[in-house]
Amino acid sequence: MSQDDIREPSRTRPPGFSAWYFDMRDRFNRSFDGFFLWLARSFRQFIVDIGLIARFGIEGFKLFGTRPFRWNELLIHMEFIGNKSVGIIMMSGLFAGMALAYQIYLGFKIVNATSLVGPTVGMGITRELGPVLTGLIVAARAGGAMTARIGSMRVTEQIDALEVMGVNPLQYLVSPRLVAAVLVMPLLTGIFDFTAMFGCWLICIKLLGMDEAAFFDRTFLWLEPFHINEGLFKAAVFGVFFAVICTYRGFNTKGGAEGVGTATNRGVVLSMVMVIVADFFLTQMINTFYVLFGMTSWK
Repeated sequence: MSQDDIREPSRTRPPGFSAWYFDMRDRFNRSFDGFFLWLARSFRQFIVDIGLIARFGIEGFKLFGTRPFRWNELLIHMEFIGNKSVGIIMMSGLFAGMALAYQIYLGFKIVNATSLVGPTVGMGITRELGPVLTGLIVAARAGGAMTARIGSMRVTEQIDALEVMGVNPLQYLVSPRLVAAVLVMPLLTGIFDFTAMFGCWLICIKLLGMDEAAFFDRTFLWLEPFHINEGLFKAAVFGVFFAVICTYRGFNTKGGAEGVGTATNRGVVLSMVMVIVADFFLTQMINTFYVLFGMTSWK
């Protein structure tokens, strides 16, 4: 190969190739660095927001025990979060139980274990699906309303007016909502569990023709009270999460009507995500508790 053949590729390189190459490399490096800087800033802001939300929630719960006591506000918010959610909770629980029972029946029929449909649905509903679905439904319905109501009061300066009149807006607007959510969430979860098991009974006994005595016998044999208590405890924790997040977003709303919509959207989305994330960690914590104290989550 001659020296002319060796130089041939360099002669075919377009003019200004080196400048173009170094310019593209610099752009890539700046974009790469910018991405990680954005990631670091986002993570830092996330940690700061978690701390602010936690401090907001702790202060809200503490103020509920100070005078003047807001018992009337507590009852009003319990009625709004609890009573007005019963209809949608019952309908959701009924169809969730029916759908879950039918799918499990189809799977267990393959291995001739249809008698275990009742206890399987019972443990799945009481331990996981009951509190999680209740948390998602109530966070979307009541949590969004909390954010929108408090956010509207913020942008229309009604909260500032309360401060001028000497009323602590955190105690008056936030504390009753937090306590009400914690109190009613286990009750709503209990309603969801009952209607889901009723839907399971309808599918298994009335539609699929399973033996009713065997259905109840296996269900009572395998389903323990602490399975139900586990779900009720999770529901109370989910109530804390969505109530604190939604009231915090509403209390710190900025930007007029558009800001109210943005705060409501962010509050509901973050609440629903946190319900799912918290469920995983709570399950691990509860199972660890069972092991430490010699209990078992399966009979």
